[in-house]
Amino acid sequence: MKYSRGLVAGALLWGGISTFCGAQSPQTPALRQALARATADTSRVLLLADLSATYRYSDFDSVQHYARRGLDLARRIGYAKGEGRCLSRLGLLQAERGNLPQALRTDLQALRLHQAGHDAEGTARTLNQTGLLYQALDDYRPALAYYYRAKALYEQARIDDDSQLVSVLTNLGSTYVGRRQLDSAEFFLRRAYELTTRSGNIARSPWGNPLPYLLRETGLLAAAQGRTAEAIAYYHRSAQAAFPENDRRSACRAFQYLAELYHRQGRADSSVYYARRALVVGQTLPYVVGVVRTSDLLTDAFRRLGQPDSTLKYLLIQQTAQDSLYNPQRIKQLDAIGFGEQQRLQELEQERTEYRARLRSYLLWSGLGALAALVLSYFNRRQRRANAELQRLNGEVNQHRQELTTQRDRLAHMLQELRTAQHQLVLREKMASLGELMAGVAHEIQQPAQAIRNLAGVSEQLCQELRAEVLKGEFAPTDLEMLDEMLLNLARYQTKIGQHSQRAGSIVRGMLEYSGTQPGARQVTDLNALAEDYLRLTYHDVRAKHRHFHAALLPRLDAAMGTVEVVRHDLGRVLISLFANAFYAVQERRRLSPDTDEQPDYVPQVTLTTERTSPEQVQIRVRDNGLGIPESAQAHVFERFFSTKPADEGLGLGLALSRDIVQGLGGTLTVQTEPGAYTEFIITLPAPEAVAAPVLP
Repeated sequence: MKYSRGLVAGALLWGGISTFCGAQSPQTPALRQALARATADTSRVLLLADLSATYRYSDFDSVQHYARRGLDLARRIGYAKGEGRCLSRLGLLQAERGNLPQALRTDLQALRLHQAGHDAEGTARTLNQTGLLYQALDDYRPALAYYYRAKALYEQARIDDDSQLVSVLTNLGSTYVGRRQLDSAEFFLRRAYELTTRSGNIARSPWGNPLPYLLRETGLLAAAQGRTAEAIAYYHRSAQAAFPENDRRSACRAFQYLAELYHRQGRADSSVYYARRALVVGQTLPYVVGVVRTSDLLTDAFRRLGQPDSTLKYLLIQQTAQDSLYNPQRIKQLDAIGFGEQQRLQELEQERTEYRARLRSYLLWSGLGALAALVLSYFNRRQRRANAELQRLNGEVNQHRQELTTQRDRLAHMLQELRTAQHQLVLREKMASLGELMAGVAHEIQQPAQAIRNLAGVSEQLCQELRAEVLKGEFAPTDLEMLDEMLLNLARYQTKIGQHSQRAGSIVRGMLEYSGTQPGARQVTDLNALAEDYLRLTYHDVRAKHRHFHAALLPRLDAAMGTVEVVRHDLGRVLISLFANAFYAVQERRRLSPDTDEQPDYVPQVTLTTERTSPEQVQIRVRDNGLGIPESAQAHVFERFFSTKPADEGLGLGLALSRDIVQGLGGTLTVQTEPGAYTEFIITLPAPEAVAAPVLP
């Protein structure tokens, strides 16, 4: 196999990246030596926090080990600054592993300790990583707010660690790329690069060199601006720069961005190659957000390539990673409420500080002793009242925090119950539709079964006549002609018996596939026969329930459809739902609009149209001349639990599930309607014609 130059370069680069498993960050040895020489407990706590930071993108177990050691020591000696920094490292670890709600709670606790210890550097760092939590959820507005607060602190405090200011500037640029504000993104990324190239203290930072992250996000900007070749070059440079830093996260994201870029270009081999590299590196951490995005990309790629085994493999990896995120959008909202209450408490504390400052100012300007005493007494009373009010508010905040915790737990339990109920509703909908088809199946099987009985009886009679003629022993020429004709008739009857048996078997096999609970495999199928069979099955089922109901069935089947590989029972479920809706619509129009002078000749009609619109695509249209869909309901047709039928006619899941199934097959389900005239549902499927395989009707 021949690879492109990009793949060859990626293979050579991977040879270096694969040594990550045994490497350590360049900053680690020096910090280990400093920790061994440290004598003061406070210094040991800060060194343990910095040592934990050196493993942030290479070894999560080491991050937890050193952060926990530092946290335990800080709490034993009552060192708030060190406790805040170690908690911040644990929050970083929780975020990288995908536990975003717990990471947010840990960061908020660390922020309170930073402020209590007057630690500007720790506060700026935690604000920066809190912004990353919201950016991981694509919630850019609060992410920008945290980044700008961190940037202001770094610039005001003049902290001797430019790597963190570079990180904040890069985060701002990355967020503006996500918001498609490319001019702002380019401004901050350029500032970050200038600071990186001229700084003299980045190499000494426990956070390492931010260049791999900066190059990667610059590549993302280039891709957004349409400069594809430059973007690819930046991604490769990012992965190369990540190797000496042992920065697995940057390497994982660089490979992931390469895979996504090649996927958008339609270069499947290159996309799969780099996606697999990204997944391997991300799983070693494990970097959960990267694993989710990369496994999703691989699942889609192998589904398009028609490789079900690989598709299932990466789908399972994706679902496992997504489950570990624990529904971050909902929990983020709950924690945001708690964070709002925490901000309110901080504002009250700030007001009390300002009040004390005003009190000191008044005392300095009072010239008379008596007046000073009166003023002091007055403000003392106000202070006592303010303190009492603050204590009351603090009690309310604690009560609200407890209530929010209780509500969060209750909502999480309700969410689990909702998921279980939803699964049961889907199963009941499927079994209900299967039960409703039984009358139609019985009618369809009755015809070939009756034909088989009739033909078998005629065949038995012919056999008796043949036996009687053979027993005579003497055959005249006319007798031979009669015997030959009887044998030909018998052969024709046996052929018809075989055809009707195959028809009955096809109906039973289709129902077995329809009722199956396991994921279906794609089969080479005659779509015309499949669609027409389900049309007639559904019609006979409706007729069995409403014996006075009649409708004209108008199949318009494109002979050029050919055979297509589809999941038969999945597509069958969709067709049954659409046909049932169509018969219901024309039946309702007949019921609500009986024959009148204005409408003397209304004939219920359901039209099935198939068409191969291109060599790679087919369409199935189901049209009825019923009541149509009201304008007020058209926007909600595909919503779950929405239905225009009476409450006892359906759960409102049919069309929502049908759209999910069609999308799972790689297609689309749309609707066209005119109230009072017609409704037409259009299934569009990617369906290259299948050849050289048994065809299922």
